[in-house]
Amino acid sequence: MVASSLKSYGSVITNNLWPWWPLGDEPLQWQNYIEAVRHTGWDRQWGTWLMVRYFANSLIVSGVIVGGVLVTSVLAAYALAQVELPGRNLVFLGILATLMIPGELVLVPKVVMMFNFGWYNTYLALTVPFTVNVFGIFLLRQHFLQVPRELYDAPRIDGASHLHYLLWVLLPLSRPALVVIAVLNFIWAWDAFQWPLLVTRDPSMRVLAVGLQQFMVGEGGVNTHLLMAFATMMVAPITALYFLAQRAFTEGFLSSGIKR
Repeated sequence: MVASSLKSYGSVITNNLWPWWPLGDEPLQWQNYIEAVRHTGWDRQWGTWLMVRYFANSLIVSGVIVGGVLVTSVLAAYALAQVELPGRNLVFLGILATLMIPGELVLVPKVVMMFNFGWYNTYLALTVPFTVNVFGIFLLRQHFLQVPRELYDAPRIDGASHLHYLLWVLLPLSRPALVVIAVLNFIWAWDAFQWPLLVTRDPSMRVLAVGLQQFMVGEGGVNTHLLMAFATMMVAPITALYFLAQRAFTEGFLSSGIKR
């Protein structure tokens, strides 16, 4: 993908796989990235290239989803792991059971809900349905269960509230697990295609995945070298994010032992 994004159209068509470097003495075609941005078109409403809008929308949607998931996962996992509530294990099993519901089964009802709420073609439709993540609740609950009970009892005896213990004791110890949840949900939100395609109409509300699909169905056929440049720009941020958070990502899985 990266190699093709730096070739001319003729080089990509005549030799797709080998050599991966541009043919002969042909220089690297860095202008493909500029042409890919221009090829998406101009957004008159916002006065910028649509590619810029795609990136902005993906960042906004991914950021809001990650923030929402972290808040809801922390609060739910804390209640299920640290607070003595009657029937909490049954509630947890009920939450886990929702993982068995196929996404396709609820897709149409969710789209209808967006129309009924008046959220169609808005950021609310792109973000709100995904601000709760069952996997995030599960992972954090397992992590919270590994924290020694003494760390909970001592602050409580001294008069600390649940919120104080959560913010100043539990969350600093759970940083690797939080990184795992943040990275996974950012990648899922960044790569989302089906849902944004269904609940948006205007080109200025599209995210990168939908923009890439629209880029492929142009009237003049597929400009493969520009398509690869678009895909490279889309993949680069999440690749960099994963490598930056790789250590904490691994520690989060290792420290969230599934024992109970």
